Amino acid sequence: MTASNRIVLSSDHSAIALRQAIGGHVAALGWVVVDIGPTTAESTDYPAHGEAAARRVASGDCRFGIILCGTGQGIMMAANKVKGVRCGVCADTFSARMIRQHNDANMLSIGARVVGEGLALDIVEAFLTAPFDGGRHAPRVAMIGALDG
Repeated sequence: MTASNRIVLSSDHSAIALRQAIGGHVAALGWVVVDIGPTTAESTDYPAHGEAAARRVASGDCRFGIILCGTGQGIMMAANKVKGVRCGVCADTFSARMIRQHNDANMLSIGARVVGEGLALDIVEAFLTAPFDGGRHAPRVAMIGALDG
């Protein structure tokens, strides 16, 4: 098992059901899902879950990460604090493709209170199937990486 077929999923308490639906969908697409929770509806802190997933991606343990909270914004902000992570929050398939094609994003954030399950699964698939275009985008991605402190 290599990182190239592994994807980490995490969320706060508000997005457990959607995270589990995404996990099943991603597994059906052939990915090895590393679901790091949580598993109960007890209130949790999204920054801790965003960081934990981001560290799995940054370390090379997982190729991609999908994280969720109510809006997708807070958990995305936490993930982006981890060196080497490029995470975007998406509520549409166009943005999900573009963060891969233009920004070489390695993590996707979704708001469980923003999109329904059907759209979320479409967003995930758009993210996972879009290749990084490279070319004129590569220097810009390198500039983002140089900002890591």
